[in-house]
Amino acid sequence: MHAPTETTVHTHEATGRDVVTRFAPSPTGYLHIGGARTALFNWLYARKAGGKYLLRIEDTDRERSTDAAVQAILDGLAWLGLEADGPPLFQFARAGRHKEAAESLVAAGKAYRCYLSSEEETALKEAARAKGLAFRSPWRNADSGTPPAGAPFVTRLRAPSENEFIRVHDKVQGVVTTAGREIDDFILLRSDQTPTYMLAVVVDDHDMGVTHVIRGDDHLTNAARQTALIHAFGWQVPTYAHIPLIHGDDGKKLSKRHGALGVEEYRDMGYLPEAMRAYLLRLGWSKGDLDIVSTEEALELFDLEGLGKSPSRLDFAKMGSVNAHFMRLADDQRLVTLMREHAARAGQPEIAKSDAELAAAVAYLKDRAKTLPELYDQFGFILAARPLPRDEKTQKTLSEEALARLGRLQPILAHVETWHHTEIKAALDKFAEAEGIGFGKIGPPLRAALTGGLPAPDLAIALELLGRDESLARLGDVM
Repeated sequence: MHAPTETTVHTHEATGRDVVTRFAPSPTGYLHIGGARTALFNWLYARKAGGKYLLRIEDTDRERSTDAAVQAILDGLAWLGLEADGPPLFQFARAGRHKEAAESLVAAGKAYRCYLSSEEETALKEAARAKGLAFRSPWRNADSGTPPAGAPFVTRLRAPSENEFIRVHDKVQGVVTTAGREIDDFILLRSDQTPTYMLAVVVDDHDMGVTHVIRGDDHLTNAARQTALIHAFGWQVPTYAHIPLIHGDDGKKLSKRHGALGVEEYRDMGYLPEAMRAYLLRLGWSKGDLDIVSTEEALELFDLEGLGKSPSRLDFAKMGSVNAHFMRLADDQRLVTLMREHAARAGQPEIAKSDAELAAAVAYLKDRAKTLPELYDQFGFILAARPLPRDEKTQKTLSEEALARLGRLQPILAHVETWHHTEIKAALDKFAEAEGIGFGKIGPPLRAALTGGLPAPDLAIALELLGRDESLARLGDVM
């Protein structure tokens, strides 16, 4: 009996311009948030190293892959600013190359043709499982006989022997050891000679020069099998980093019940791409006590050592606070453009003001919004048509005494020399002093007259944004 042997995988510790990462989504649906995070980590790692970040569309599932899904992936990555260094590689188009690679293993004795029927395969697998062993086809042996002429066959890898161990040094999971008895002689080419996922991934990663495979830990069980196949080819094993999946706020695997999942949905919900990058970065990566990390900072700081082993939880409250941070930093004119685009997508009325007027208002209103829809809503008091409707609570502030006071205030506002919030505030303060009252006696009825109870900023700023004529007209409406 042979003593157990261990195969230690020495990963490809490429640095600098040698680094090549890839994001490899399947176009069977939208680009979900977990995939977007994987793309971000691959993009950041390659960018920091000055290497290459590539995109591969794994479209071998022909029944479920669609052109619409491909476009959704491309659009989502473009919105996030994670474009690849070159056009995407489509896996299905490389089926000929995959078959050629498998045939080379057969010629080298590292793979073999298996003529088992499905019933025979099932029975042998069940017998192997009962003994705690991996499946081995009798066609693995040279003396297995001569196959019937024209009989269908699959091509299988000659997996490591049962007394071998494959030890992979994963950058996130640590040392992962897999026994040979856990690795079946898995299929490389199906009976119709189409490649399996396992074969296609290994060949494509090699041909693309991929040095680092950063992906979800749901692929961790594939690492040992892919490593066994890489060894059979005699190729260099990439550096692996398997990151924990994202969970919902209930700690369960993320699904549709947890809310919007497609990247385009987050765009339509009014999040900024730079905010999504910052939020996704912190879902599984940390550096000291840093909280919100901009893309520019991440390009300096990102490393695989900062990736955690525990699943992250999607937190919409945190996402909103991160987005609010970047809303405050965003260029006002850019927010105007994004807000108009959002309104058009949502079927909301066009804001009938110039971009310059809107940008001036955004400068004051963006601090009050966490998303683009909330920013649009902040313009509600400006866009409201006269005469403004008022609910019962708002109407109560317009007592006879309050209306008389607003009547005395109107001509004072009419004569403010420069219609700017600083001068308007000075006029309001002077009026309150002359009336011998605190501003609390003026504010509620004035706000009711100007906004009808709609959300609005500080009154002096609200007056400035409404403009002199509109402000005076709204005051006149309540007299």
